Amino acid sequence: MSENSKKKQWEQAAGKDLKGKSPDTLNWLTPEGIEVKPLYDSGDTAGLESADTYPGIEPFVRGPRATMYSARPWTIRQYAGFSTARESNQFYRKNLAAGQMGLSVAFDLATHRGYDSDHPRVVGDVGKAGVAIDSVEDMKILFDQIPLDQMSVSMTMNGAVLPILAMYIIAAEEHGVPQEKLTGTIQNDILKEYLTRNTYIYPPTPSMRIVSDIIAYCSKNMPKYNTVSISGYHIMEAGADSVLQTAFTLANGLEYVKAAIASGLNIDDFAPRLSFFFGIGMNFFMDIAMLRAARFLWNELMGRFNPNKDESKMLRTHCQTSGWSLTQQDPYNNIIRTTLECMSAVLGGTQSLHTNSYDEAVGLPTDTSARIARNTQLIVQEESQVCHVVDPLGGSYYVESLTSSIIEKVRIILKEIEDLGGMAKAIESGMPKMRIEESAARKQARIDMGKDIIVGVNKYKIKEDAIEDVREVTSQVRDEQVARLNEIKAKRDNGAVEKALADLVKCAQSNGNLLETCLTAVRARATVGEISDAMEKVYGRFVATTQCISGIYSSEFGNSDIIKSLQKRTEDFMKKEGRRPRILMSKMGQDGHDRGVKVVATAFADLGFDVDIGPMFQTPEEAAKMAVENDVHVVGASSLAAGHKTLIPALIESLKKIGGDEIKVVAGGVIPPRDYEFLEKAGVAGIFGPGTVITEAANRVLNAIEKK
Repeated sequence: MSENSKKKQWEQAAGKDLKGKSPDTLNWLTPEGIEVKPLYDSGDTAGLESADTYPGIEPFVRGPRATMYSARPWTIRQYAGFSTARESNQFYRKNLAAGQMGLSVAFDLATHRGYDSDHPRVVGDVGKAGVAIDSVEDMKILFDQIPLDQMSVSMTMNGAVLPILAMYIIAAEEHGVPQEKLTGTIQNDILKEYLTRNTYIYPPTPSMRIVSDIIAYCSKNMPKYNTVSISGYHIMEAGADSVLQTAFTLANGLEYVKAAIASGLNIDDFAPRLSFFFGIGMNFFMDIAMLRAARFLWNELMGRFNPNKDESKMLRTHCQTSGWSLTQQDPYNNIIRTTLECMSAVLGGTQSLHTNSYDEAVGLPTDTSARIARNTQLIVQEESQVCHVVDPLGGSYYVESLTSSIIEKVRIILKEIEDLGGMAKAIESGMPKMRIEESAARKQARIDMGKDIIVGVNKYKIKEDAIEDVREVTSQVRDEQVARLNEIKAKRDNGAVEKALADLVKCAQSNGNLLETCLTAVRARATVGEISDAMEKVYGRFVATTQCISGIYSSEFGNSDIIKSLQKRTEDFMKKEGRRPRILMSKMGQDGHDRGVKVVATAFADLGFDVDIGPMFQTPEEAAKMAVENDVHVVGASSLAAGHKTLIPALIESLKKIGGDEIKVVAGGVIPPRDYEFLEKAGVAGIFGPGTVITEAANRVLNAIEKK
């Protein structure tokens, strides 16, 4: 029987199931704008340039290596770091003994932003969302008894990348391991910081020089080390769909390649050491296809530079399961979500993988949740038997068609970016950030309306099942760090430090290699903050412009009674008070993840609030001053990095000191339920955890500010 005859028979059978309706009524339009049919056949893959390929051979759709997991499984590389270097070291060693294969270091926000632990701007940040590193002595403790000549180490660092990489190199050197033997990856992906994560320090132009200097130094001195990990993960977490994640990630990578070539490097000298980092969400097949499409497109982009090595055109990637998809409600569902995302990354052909812990919607992972997350990978690797076949979904009509659709849509966006002058120019125009924020707002609206189902949140809800065992990092960590800082400064040769820092300033003003110059400063025991300050004298510290989009959230609701009723409430408030309800959305501390605050801001604006968005990285005193000057009714404090018990009470006290007693404070974000009572006693008028429907939050805020 011919293909057409079989398809007609299926359509007739489907018509009976659908009571005479066409099967086309089952078509689904994905957030990426790709139409998904209920049935795929050979006609959907005929002639596709990405379909008829083999693994390990250009264009690498089916995997960068010919044998993939059948010869060697992916690396289990759990991202971790918290509190002090000593505590993180103990955690690493325990995980390595239990089957983890590589290290991935999470640094605290003070370190990311180039501040030492004793800086007044980081009171609520030290050790909270990663490990605190102030000097090479901390780095030596972090890797104590870990063989750095055998262990691949990935470090997520971009803003303070120079002092951190220099400290890693010197720590290894003083542990007896020369730099040429070091293996692993430094993220060194500054462009995505301006798009999403915001842990930048300097403006884009000098930051791109830092990227190029690291590529140049490592290409010459550290041949086994990956010099850039081009990250789509944070783009996805900020709200991008799979097409946007792929397009913006590859465009960032292309920009780094151009910068390295412009600095005099040959494509084959550095391109094989570039790696990628993709985020994997809950659209199972879409993200499998995304990884396959990304390999095809990177091969195509690198072909422009005529490299001689196949490795120069080969996209290798680490993946991490989504943190955004984890829920505070019915939290054990997160184990299932992470397992599905793990399988998606594996079937897409990742080279290494981090699986999130089920409790990360409320705090840092505990030992128990971290073990479950790690064992998720071990069970898939050892028990599911997926490792025996290279690219098991290769040839799937659906997966191959999805792969091709992503390729087509990403090419359109890449062309748009190219027309703007490249990714750096596109970032300056605001286009990528706007697209990501629009995507995030649409997604939140679909969840709030129940169009996109989140089990336990907007469907199949159960009575609250809060996680009680949450890891907490106390202020004692900061005290310990400050004490060690003082001790190091008392013992070192301060004259040598001053000379090294002066040389670094001169290097920043000239054409020397910044990483090479930083190594001398680190050997002299200069700190992260001192090195960052030295370069800030030349480059300045970047301050982003914060904008709020409008109309996206409400447009997804259409002619909704919920939206109308809230808009009427804000109109009634204006008639009574003479102005609209006014809210200041504030991100205090050094956490740069602003998806939540931006989505809430755009939604509240659509509901009739006047919305002010504070600049990133406010102190409580700065936020209070802005709230009083702007005469707001309420401050919405967003917390994602465990600083809520320090920063939010300080905000309330600051408001009282300057006459803002009547201004209400509400809090949202990653806040463990066990801390709600503490915050309420401190004066917080409302707490909105992950999964809160924004329209419900708006009603509660109005209730709070209407009380007399």
